Amino acid sequence: MSTVKQLVFPSSNTDRAGDIGLLLLRLTLGAIFVAHGAQKLFGSWGGGGIEGTGAFFAQNGLKPGEALAVLAGTGELVGGLLLALGLLTRLGALAVAVPMVIAIVVIHLPGPLVGGFELPLALLAAAVVVLLVGPGRLSLDARLGGRR
Repeated sequence: MSTVKQLVFPSSNTDRAGDIGLLLLRLTLGAIFVAHGAQKLFGSWGGGGIEGTGAFFAQNGLKPGEALAVLAGTGELVGGLLLALGLLTRLGALAVAVPMVIAIVVIHLPGPLVGGFELPLALLAAAVVVLLVGPGRLSLDARLGGRR
């Protein structure tokens, strides 16, 4: 199998419990990031929308704020959908991991772990697990890659 195909449609060495665990992780992580992306892009669930998120970003040195709000929100929303579906899963994991690294470094550090950067750190760790392990056999990637 080519390297690109292996990245897009990774094989899985997980057992049934591992596949179920990865499915639960992907669905949970995906839902969280879809919601956070919708907050940034559309102002859903009390979010700032592009304008409010852009202003927050700019106040914290991330400029141009609105453009970066669109980029972060799109990465989170689309990445979350890809994770939940198990489609292009590693790309989705990367799309949600990058904003978490930026959030930790730019917004939360040098603050405390508890009451500071524990949530983005936990979300980053979960995304990295999916990035490294892959989606498991209960995913569209596995189906489209010809493995059942």
